[in-house]
Amino acid sequence: MFLLVGAVLLLPTGCSSSGDGDGGAPSASARQPVIRPSFWVNPDSKAVRQADAYAKKGDSADARLIEKIATRPVAEWIGVDDPQGEARGFTEAAVKAGRQALLVLYNIPHRDCGNYSQGGASDGNAYRAWLDGVLKGIGDRPATVVLEPDALPHVVDACTPARFHEERYALLTEAVGKLKALPHTRVYLDAGNPHWIKDPARMAGPLKRAGIGKADGFALNISNFQTTEENTEYGKRLSALVGGKHFVIDTGRNGNGPAPGGDDPENWCNPPGRALGTPPTTRTGEPLVDAYLWVKRPGESDGTCKGGPKAGEWWPRYALELARNAK
Repeated sequence: MFLLVGAVLLLPTGCSSSGDGDGGAPSASARQPVIRPSFWVNPDSKAVRQADAYAKKGDSADARLIEKIATRPVAEWIGVDDPQGEARGFTEAAVKAGRQALLVLYNIPHRDCGNYSQGGASDGNAYRAWLDGVLKGIGDRPATVVLEPDALPHVVDACTPARFHEERYALLTEAVGKLKALPHTRVYLDAGNPHWIKDPARMAGPLKRAGIGKADGFALNISNFQTTEENTEYGKRLSALVGGKHFVIDTGRNGNGPAPGGDDPENWCNPPGRALGTPPTTRTGEPLVDAYLWVKRPGESDGTCKGGPKAGEWWPRYALELARNAK
């Protein structure tokens, strides 16, 4: 059973001003929500550090803007050096706080077709060893896992060479099975977004071959900007093709929807004028939508485009813009 409390109720205390009226950002201890959300809020995130840095130098306006990110639960992307230690650290911290960890596994071989987030495990055996570390780290603690963003859409759009497809399906199927063998882990396979693989029928077969039957569902809009409404309608159509599976939507940066297409082939990469979307919550009002989540961490770059740092690096200017534009 999906025992989660709506994270939308995450409300920082003293966000407008501190107790002595200096207008600074709240301390880490003051960031605790009035009602605990389902997912863990990392007290040492990049957003928290940035908000504290602005507050210390007296920039209370920017500190309050970054607090819109710092006080929300966002996903933790498991690295390659110590997957067991990271997974254990995040899940143990979440349990101590009475919440659960939201994790992203992003290490599939031939990742991202050599683009800004290229990399991944060197081969299938290296991936299996990395995954085993993650499994040991999670153990019997509760966790929700978004599994391998882009991996299946890149098979469908033929960006990933055909010679790697069978291995990818096998690795994803194994990952779903092993993660679901843990007692308290939920798994969502990434399924792109409605402006990438526009016909959901093209995603249905790959999802089935990747183990959607054993997964809890699929994930949409990871690291993208498509509207919640479009993702919901797309997800319903896709769900009907894969046995009525539920899904989650990344709403971290879709508050203003996608950037105008124009002639920019990288309108998905650090587009200007975007905004934070609906805060994380499991109270979606949609029976098939298990949660709105912030999977791509708002404020981290999509890559070295439009003046951004390399993919995954914290970019204060972009974080401020997302927060400033939030409705």
